[in-house]
Amino acid sequence: ELSATLNCIKSLFFLASRSFKHGYCKMACKRNPEDLAILYSNRAASYLKDGNCGECVKDCNMSLELSQFNVKSLLRRAAAYEALERYRQAYVDYKTALQIDCNIAAAHDGTNRMTKALTETDGPSWREKLPPIPTVPLSVKEKLAQMSAAPSDKEIKKAQALKEEGNALVKKGEHKKAIEKYSQSLKHNPTEVTTYTNRALCYLSVKQYRDAIRDCDEALVIDSNNVKALYRRAQAHKELKVRARVFIIALQLLIPTQRNQTLVSKVSAGFQGKRQNKKHFLP
Repeated sequence: ELSATLNCIKSLFFLASRSFKHGYCKMACKRNPEDLAILYSNRAASYLKDGNCGECVKDCNMSLELSQFNVKSLLRRAAAYEALERYRQAYVDYKTALQIDCNIAAAHDGTNRMTKALTETDGPSWREKLPPIPTVPLSVKEKLAQMSAAPSDKEIKKAQALKEEGNALVKKGEHKKAIEKYSQSLKHNPTEVTTYTNRALCYLSVKQYRDAIRDCDEALVIDSNNVKALYRRAQAHKELKVRARVFIIALQLLIPTQRNQTLVSKVSAGFQGKRQNKKHFLP
């Protein structure tokens, strides 16, 4: 069973890589550069895990061109540089990540390792040989601070009440009214992942697929392994006929837990039937 799962992952990854080479993901994500940045960053993580640090750096570079201060891409590129013994570049990336969030333990540890390595190789004046360290704009820091600010108990209760009203409307099939309630709820508590996934479901029902994708993306910022967000985003992309993107999301869905297997099967069945007509698939 494990072998079959690994083979499935390899097949999907091969198809996803072909999609990148032929530019399908670029076309799919032309209107959302941050979405494409995430794809490159995710593939970089796979390269890093396999020890292919050169390709990891290339994908991180692409990701950071699209989303300059993507923390995961900075940390992955720093780790790849470190493995390649390019300690100056690694130090710069670790320090940049710390400007964005000073509480990242991996960045602190990496900075300490690079300081020690550079002191040994370049001597006491090692800082003079560093590339420039980018300055993270205050607007970026403020945006991240707003995202991390916890709502008050009063706001959470109000948001929960509005979300429950939305849930009741969904049961009645009144999806547009439910969207309004969920939107109001998120104004009070923008950190509740289920409100995003519930509103995404409503957007799917009223065929507002791009709005559904945006809500799923927001949910995945909060919980990167949220199965409902991954599944509903895959549904929306499928409806928009973005075949290559669906494959990459399906790859993310292959989380080895029993409760996720039904969703994986549904997504797999959804695009297996499309392989018969190759002119609508991959070249």
